[in-house]
Amino acid sequence: MKIYLKKRQWKISFLLFAGFIVLGSIFYTSQLVDKLAVEEEKKVKLWADALASIDSDLNQDITLLTNILEQNETTPIILTNEKGEIIDHRNLKLSDTKTDKQLQEALVNMKDGGLFFEIELYGVKSVLYYDDSLLLKQLALYPYIQLGLILFLVVLAYLVFSITKKSEQDQVWVGMSKETAHQLGTPISSLLAWMELLKSSDIDQNLTQEMGKDVERLEMIAERFSKIGSKPVLISNDVQQILLDSINYLKKRSSKKIEFIIDIDETINTFVPLNKELFSWVIENTTKNAIDAMGGQGRLSYELKKTGTYLCLDICDTGKGINRNQFNSIFEPGYTTKKRGWGLGLSLAKRIIEDYHRGKIFVHRSELGKGSCIRVLLPTN
Repeated sequence: MKIYLKKRQWKISFLLFAGFIVLGSIFYTSQLVDKLAVEEEKKVKLWADALASIDSDLNQDITLLTNILEQNETTPIILTNEKGEIIDHRNLKLSDTKTDKQLQEALVNMKDGGLFFEIELYGVKSVLYYDDSLLLKQLALYPYIQLGLILFLVVLAYLVFSITKKSEQDQVWVGMSKETAHQLGTPISSLLAWMELLKSSDIDQNLTQEMGKDVERLEMIAERFSKIGSKPVLISNDVQQILLDSINYLKKRSSKKIEFIIDIDETINTFVPLNKELFSWVIENTTKNAIDAMGGQGRLSYELKKTGTYLCLDICDTGKGINRNQFNSIFEPGYTTKKRGWGLGLSLAKRIIEDYHRGKIFVHRSELGKGSCIRVLLPTN
């Protein structure tokens, strides 16, 4: 649980840091947009004041008026007379055709924008409408573009980091698994030799048979670990038989206060492509996890049925239940509520079902204080 919480805290810190950078960048860019908008307003006001200062004498040289308008190369403007007729315009994107219509549309848009100055030009009341420059509009959109790019980079960095970390974890996991299988080989061989010696001695054969089953169990465990990291061979196996064998083994080694209930739909075909050793591992891990959740006493039920194109196995307990926000977390490596434990049981089960068998495993339902139900789905073809 501590390992899982540390991972979760790191993820939250990373997202908060990225969010701080994004918000800070957007705030700074927004301030620049506001300042530029104020500067453009001052510039247009200056043009309007200059135009209004021209003497009403019609014989006056209007070179100043022309220069003032021509110096504006960025801000779109439209100058109208008291009748609303367009006198002049600058920096409007107009096509070669339908110019008059486009001018009128631009004028309507500027009026809707509410940016204008009323001036008196040659004794006639005129209005100078203007709009934000292309640069200002682009800069106003920049925070959103920036936000999208930053979020994309954050997600990309997170995915790359997760994939890299998962790859490293996989390598460590595979190495440990194969080393475990290798280390188990020597004592298992010795135990087999001792078993043969005990069979020839005057010892209760029932004891040697039970010991033999446990040795076989160790051999299967070693076989399981040896398969980690390698693509398992899937052949048609009877899920019903594997389920019954696994339950029989676990039942003898579990508390007598655990009630095992098995419900199998006898009308369905329970043969599916799978690896027997790995799938029985899934049953054991989910069963042991359920027994721990019940504190060693309660009812454990198994229901095998057909759901769509999947063979469905529900493993339900009467334990303490799981919070809804932890439905996915319990399958992550390191998640455990036990004082002793690595939190790898359900994580391994998920890897076996989803990566090796193209199936699904998830919390089907759970209620605090009443129990949980893990659902395993195996494709039938």
